[in-house]
Amino acid sequence: MRPPSSHAAEALTGLLLPFWQLVIGLFVLATVVVAGYRLVRRGPSRMGGAMVLVGCAVVCVALLSYLAQAL
Repeated sequence: MRPPSSHAAEALTGLLLPFWQLVIGLFVLATVVVAGYRLVRRGPSRMGGAMVLVGCAVVCVALLSYLAQAL
């Protein structure tokens, strides 16, 4: 008899992958909400710099995710 192939392990990973993406997405969402709340609490004096920083972070994350999918 042959040993079982690794297709079962790959199938299990394929089923769990969306779950882990959901968990990571929820953690990112919670972090953004907490950071946004703290930013709003600090007032408009820091909003300009923070908006530029957040915009750059969004562009960088989008670029990295695009490059990761392209590989």
